[in-house]
Amino acid sequence: MSKNTKRRISPYIALIFIIVAIYFISTMVGSKVNDITFSTLKKNLDKQNVEKIELSPNTKGSIYEIRGKLKNYSNGESFYTTAPLSDETVNLINKYQSEQKFKLDTTADPSSGLLYTFLTSVLPYLLIGGILLWFFSRQLSSNSKSMDFGKSRAKLQSDKNKVTFENVAGLIEEKEELQELIDFLKDPKKFTKMGARIPKGVLLVGNPGTGKTLLAKAVAGEANVPFYFISGSDFVELFVGIGASRVRDMFRQAKQNAPCLIFIDEIDAVGRQRGTGLGGGHDEREQTLNQLLTEMDGFGTNEGIIIIAATNRPDVLDPALLRPGRFDRQITVGLPDKTEREDILKVHGKNKTFEQNVVLKNIAQRTVGFSGADLENLLNEAALLAVRRDKNAIGMAEIDEAYDRVIMGPAKKTRQYTEKEKRVVAYHEAGHAVVGIKLDGADDVQKITIIPRGQAGGYNLMLPKEEKFLATEKELLDKISGYLGGRVAEEFMFGEVTTGASNDFEKATKIARSMVTEYGMSELGPIQLEEETSSVFLGRDYNKSRNFSSQVAFQIDEEVRKIINTQYNISKKIIKDNKDLLDLIANALLDKETLTREEIEYLVKNKKLPKEDEVLEEKKEEKKEVKEEVKTTKKETKKENKKTTKKDK
Repeated sequence: MSKNTKRRISPYIALIFIIVAIYFISTMVGSKVNDITFSTLKKNLDKQNVEKIELSPNTKGSIYEIRGKLKNYSNGESFYTTAPLSDETVNLINKYQSEQKFKLDTTADPSSGLLYTFLTSVLPYLLIGGILLWFFSRQLSSNSKSMDFGKSRAKLQSDKNKVTFENVAGLIEEKEELQELIDFLKDPKKFTKMGARIPKGVLLVGNPGTGKTLLAKAVAGEANVPFYFISGSDFVELFVGIGASRVRDMFRQAKQNAPCLIFIDEIDAVGRQRGTGLGGGHDEREQTLNQLLTEMDGFGTNEGIIIIAATNRPDVLDPALLRPGRFDRQITVGLPDKTEREDILKVHGKNKTFEQNVVLKNIAQRTVGFSGADLENLLNEAALLAVRRDKNAIGMAEIDEAYDRVIMGPAKKTRQYTEKEKRVVAYHEAGHAVVGIKLDGADDVQKITIIPRGQAGGYNLMLPKEEKFLATEKELLDKISGYLGGRVAEEFMFGEVTTGASNDFEKATKIARSMVTEYGMSELGPIQLEEETSSVFLGRDYNKSRNFSSQVAFQIDEEVRKIINTQYNISKKIIKDNKDLLDLIANALLDKETLTREEIEYLVKNKKLPKEDEVLEEKKEEKKEVKEEVKTTKKETKKENKKTTKKDK
């Protein structure tokens, strides 16, 4: 018999002994019962010495069971006798009772005696046993929890939550990188024959919400192997040695179910560089990391176990964790591009009903910089708004409002502007739009509103014309001019400035400083004076490393100021030369409060706002164009597939 079964059985054996002991003690200490004959009872009845009689028939023995108490008995003492089951016995006792008026209890139902015996004799012991059993089970569970404190917290994914690559939209290159792991888990002999070693660990690096966890689940679903998932914070505890014990137990379970996958989310919680932090480091976390390093590539062998980890901070991880043999491969999961955003919107929009004017391609074009989680949240917010407005389908109005909510927060409709403030905000936002329209390198204006949102009095959505990896010097300068257009319009129209351009200045100054210190786009020359770093020292993060003297710092400030002032003057000239367009957009904002990109383009061409019928016709034409593009792409893909199949044959 194992130790665990002995531990489970021993409390129940002790409980049985306790119940038996209680029974014997209660019978010994309980009330004394005197067995007498029926003739002795008659003598006591003649002497009027009877205080109480209980008469109950016993049909099995054809007798009456008589219990009672005599007057000369002490407290708790009673007698017991039997008599023939006949009418004479009943008549005799009734005769004495009518003369002496002692207490008489009779029971007509024979089974009631058994019930009384059960309630008075058996039930109390059962109640006591139940209470003791509950007490012992609580003690046993607390002891088992304390013994399981060092066990792994990794959970095994159930088949109900199975995810495959079909559920992951976009991320084409990332899927190709992970396909090798799937092939190895399905057929490891194919790799071992060639002498190839599959990566022991894969580190997924990327911004929050880009789909790192979803990718790891999809790998397990495609390979159809056990998938253990755990967070990095589950290893670190207050008690020394618990984290290392959990790491050992996790790998022990994984070896029993190999081949399998272990996914560690937010590994930077346990894998930070050793020797850093306040006081030189955290002993328990570092011991846990040491055990993880040993299990991944130490003296032991972990065949068939692949570890996938995810983090947003690869720069803080210990170098020993990133070396070949542990995390051999790093896969960067970046933000999706336009086509990938459209695919993600299609996946999340399968269970939602949209109106005819909703084109997912246009939404994907507007959501530059959105992650997969942001896009899912966008459609969910739009669905909630549609339900709140009692609509049967999600329209563009709900998607626009959801976009604004995600970016800037809910609209502050209760905040009231004065007439002057409203005009200032309208011209401020119109100034951004005019500069963006007239400069080729500036971002396109997608939407303008003067409805307050969050901390902003107005909102101007400006997105790049194309998604690029590189930006030219002219494009950066035009962006700065676009940010400064709001302040220029205020100063030009009202002859005074307000506090509404603080965020614009922050963005413009950041671009100008990066041009001087990082990109080498100034008279200081092609020198990198600052670089993005995330070194951790004493628990603090320093985002920039400065490699220059105080004299160079003064020159940097001069160059940044020069760039800002030059672009400010350019914005002034644009606003002055296009005052009619500025007035047109500002008056339209005062009238309608919100303008979309289509309305702004129509306003620039026709000098007036479009009617509702004209907007609907334009949207129908856009939808036709999108459908035609989809058809052409499908035809092209079919042709390519036919060509590839012919080549394979």
